[in-house]
Amino acid sequence: MSNKPDSDDELAGTEQPFVQHLMELRDRLLYSVIGLAVCMAILAFWPGPSGLIDLIAIPIRAHMPPDARLIAVGVFSPFFVPLKVLAMAAVLLSLPWWMYQLWSFIAPGLYSHEKRFAVPLIFLGSLLAYAGIAFVQFFVLDKMFGFIQKFTPASVAATPDIASYVEAILGLYLAFGLAFQVPIVVVLLVKMGMVSVQKLKDFRGYFIVISFIIAAVITPPDVISQLALAVPMCVLYEAGIWGAQVFIKRTRSEDEEGEGEKTAS
Repeated sequence: MSNKPDSDDELAGTEQPFVQHLMELRDRLLYSVIGLAVCMAILAFWPGPSGLIDLIAIPIRAHMPPDARLIAVGVFSPFFVPLKVLAMAAVLLSLPWWMYQLWSFIAPGLYSHEKRFAVPLIFLGSLLAYAGIAFVQFFVLDKMFGFIQKFTPASVAATPDIASYVEAILGLYLAFGLAFQVPIVVVLLVKMGMVSVQKLKDFRGYFIVISFIIAAVITPPDVISQLALAVPMCVLYEAGIWGAQVFIKRTRSEDEEGEGEKTAS
């Protein structure tokens, strides 16, 4: 049996030992942690933990009395909560760098056409995560707290605890950041041949029901936040179907061009 690599396989002969893969993974994780540390240092200098707290508190402060402030109930909350917010902001800021490290690790094992497909998908995923978090910060929180404040009795002073507030919005950031990945998941399912575009269209009604169930489970018990999660998920599902159709057409055209080149040669 011949051990010569297949000349038609562009990855033939590029296999690396398992130990070398582990070393590469270690280096990429190290670079990622260094990038996270750099982002934390930058954010600690400006705007600083206090500035970050003031930024994320804007939606709820807009619905509190002018002289009211968030409170810190826990003994260590004034220290750990700003540190937690700083780490969260650093993770978001360094997300493209983490994606680049992930891409650098998996790229050597991909074919050229897979690289052309993976690069925009990875960075689109980052942009969609940012879009989901921005949607929470600038729309969902404001509408949600405005809705909740309408039910607060006049005899009750709404002074939320900063720790519980940060925990709640972190959950929303994560939920919307993941929910906005729906188009990526849909396109990947089609690319891997697990479903067809027609089946995705047939599943549209079920997905709408699932979206509202997910929104009811992972969002606070108010109509505004539930609708704010379920409706974008449905819209992004349609965007994923459209993206999958574009992907199929482009793949077919590339295959036809490849067959034409082989025939001509």
